Amino acid sequence: MLLDRVIAIFTSLRLTVICLCLGLVLVFFGTLAQVDLGLYRAQNDFFRSFFVYWGPSGASWKIPIFPGGYLVGGVLLLNLIAAHIKRFTLAKNKIGIFMVHAGLILLLLGQLLTDLLSVESVVHLRVNEKRNYSEEMRRFELAIIDTSNPDADKVVAIPEGLLNSRKVIHPAQLPFGLRVKRYYANSEVAANQQPSFEPSPATRGSGVGLSIKGKPKVTSIDLQDVPTAVVELESASGSAGQWLVSGFLDAQSFSLANHNYQMALRPARHYKPFSLQLVKFNHAVYQGTDIPRDFSSRVRLTRPATGEDREALIYMNNPLRYGGETFYQSSFDPDDAGTVLQVVHNPGWLTPYFSCALIGLGMVVQFLSHLIAFLKRRARA
Repeated sequence: MLLDRVIAIFTSLRLTVICLCLGLVLVFFGTLAQVDLGLYRAQNDFFRSFFVYWGPSGASWKIPIFPGGYLVGGVLLLNLIAAHIKRFTLAKNKIGIFMVHAGLILLLLGQLLTDLLSVESVVHLRVNEKRNYSEEMRRFELAIIDTSNPDADKVVAIPEGLLNSRKVIHPAQLPFGLRVKRYYANSEVAANQQPSFEPSPATRGSGVGLSIKGKPKVTSIDLQDVPTAVVELESASGSAGQWLVSGFLDAQSFSLANHNYQMALRPARHYKPFSLQLVKFNHAVYQGTDIPRDFSSRVRLTRPATGEDREALIYMNNPLRYGGETFYQSSFDPDDAGTVLQVVHNPGWLTPYFSCALIGLGMVVQFLSHLIAFLKRRARA
């Protein structure tokens, strides 16, 4: 029967070996591809995909040529679960094997959870500066800030993906809509007209008179895309002009429908129920060089809702773990008056520890069960 054949395929040891071999080949070529594609694009093309695609240079089409990380890992997970269900029965002398297989399944699921849910961002603080948000350096958002209320600002954040779709956006919290006229995933903005630039179509705001140039997306880990968009504000009374928003420009102010607003295309922010203030930054170098020997940040953590107010020291290999996030010492400003903290939100960060401990414990249990049985047989003999 067809079902029996499918079950036989997914429970076969041959499929396990094939998946492991494909995984080795994928890691090898994915690592080599980082030289030309960069770290992030290589991760997305080889490991965060079901297939690896190829197409001629300059062509608009691509064909799948190799299974991607999601497909290889998914098939391997199904193979592991199916083989375990078919071949093993619950018995006292198989407890260790069950623990090892459970650890392997947890390891694969934990990696998938990390890949899908983890978020990396940064907090840039100068001495005595205080912030309650972190920013993603590779993802932007269009922020519309209602500043009419003197007690609190109301922020509406439009994801970069919606700008890229170039559709009319009607946020429910705003009395106007935004029509995306142009969008550049990576760009350059100049104050004067340049030969390879095009004039800005903005009719209002600080983008009037500027020029724009679209650029290919960068792939190097040391570089960053800076997007630019042209948006038209549409209210009930008609158009409120075209605006140039860009990662190169500061927030622009305008009034509409008896409200005061600010508009900025900025790195995506993650607001937190607590604040961090940089109290002191220390930076030491090896004598006679400018090579960093040690750098650390003393920060003050305040959370008004709980009354928490304390200081913490963050340095290499000693991060701050708080609120489900981990704050690492990442970089610093050249003048030693500012620090850059990497913020990692990873709901599955404990799964590798649990899975490795479970695998190790399972191997010990299985070894001891066979050892005890052997010793008993020897004693009887």
